[in-house]
Amino acid sequence: MTALDLVIRARRVVSAADELPCVVGVRDGRITALAPYDADLSAVEQVELADDEVLLPGLVDSHVHVNDPGRTDWEGFTSATRAAAAGGVTTIVDMPLNSIPPTCDVPALEVKRKTAESQAYVDVGFWGGAIPGNVSDLRPLHEAGVFGFKCFLLHSGVDEFPPLDAVQLEAAMREISAFDGLLIVHAEDAHRIEDAPPANGASYLDFLHSRPRAAENDAVASVIDLARTTGCRVHILHVSSSDVLRLFAAARRDGVRISAETCPHYLTFAAEEIPDGATQYKCCPPIREAENREHLWDGLRGGAIGLVVSDHSPSTIDLKHLDTGDFGTAWGGIASLQLGLSAVWTEARKRGFTLADVTRWMCQAPADQAGLKTKGRIEVGYDADLCVLAPDETFMVDPVALQHKNAITPYADRLLAGVVRRTWLRGVPIDIEAGPRGRLLTRGGQA
Repeated sequence: MTALDLVIRARRVVSAADELPCVVGVRDGRITALAPYDADLSAVEQVELADDEVLLPGLVDSHVHVNDPGRTDWEGFTSATRAAAAGGVTTIVDMPLNSIPPTCDVPALEVKRKTAESQAYVDVGFWGGAIPGNVSDLRPLHEAGVFGFKCFLLHSGVDEFPPLDAVQLEAAMREISAFDGLLIVHAEDAHRIEDAPPANGASYLDFLHSRPRAAENDAVASVIDLARTTGCRVHILHVSSSDVLRLFAAARRDGVRISAETCPHYLTFAAEEIPDGATQYKCCPPIREAENREHLWDGLRGGAIGLVVSDHSPSTIDLKHLDTGDFGTAWGGIASLQLGLSAVWTEARKRGFTLADVTRWMCQAPADQAGLKTKGRIEVGYDADLCVLAPDETFMVDPVALQHKNAITPYADRLLAGVVRRTWLRGVPIDIEAGPRGRLLTRGGQA
């Protein structure tokens, strides 16, 4: 047998089920061998990890707003994919908004792909959008390879991506069900939020009351009812209200095909700790109370929530209105793409979770949910997308040192555990100086 391209020897190789000492062999960008730690495998390049290092699958972040083209001063494919690589993420799936045009028809998808193809340092796939009037565009987008369709049930924050009302939502779900696609939903009920007190000024408590749990709970219940009626596969984005966990359990018992995710900021921060005027913490739905946070961790433990992804939604610093601290007018989004693994591991280990758990939530489950059949696992036949983590090393977050285009994040000056020391994309180290070599992905493979 000819020599492998790469052999990585590690005393701790983590899968979603376990960790063990192992040798990983790579040829032509794929994992072709897994052997005991002391196995003698011949390779062009041999790498042995240090005793304090762990080998993980490259993370799959299926919820990233790159904003390119159209709002590239907020973020762009170069900066976003560099940040991903620095944080151990080797695959992202880009949301259909806040780019201009939004990815709501095939021509817009082609614009997005042409923009990304020469900038991507990691592999990139794309979600399509479901908006009023584009039901006839959904199947062509599906056939063009988007991973599914995102919709909002209230104003999205940008006028070019309007929400679906109840009739439009049902029409979209029936169409998506007809080709067994996937609908991913920003689930907050517009009427509940219209009836809530508005968020004006610097009070975080007032902002929290303006996006009540009831809005999320009602929206999730409505999506479940329509999924039960239409048979559509649905996924609930960025779960912040732990109240909905019981709804997921009941729906699954009834055979509804529903999955759900939460985000590092909901698992890390608590409303009681957010200072007034600290608009870098503003996101929608909002960060809720400490008790609610612990229930979200329980949801991960019990399987009600399966994924943890960033919902990286950056903006320029001025849009955060730090000068006034006004939660009513500030942009609602958190920049965290580079920090997700470290943030989640920092909190997970405090609660008795293992790196195998984190790998299941942040590598395997997002890949499975998006239909990425060669991502998210260290197994023979999978892409050699790999991440070296020093789990016990800590660092203080310096926003200026991050690869994100705008140096603002609620994690600033926070001590996190878990330093990413190296990443490989299909068996080749990701090297910022060497330039981008990420590929564009479709639901069925490479674009």
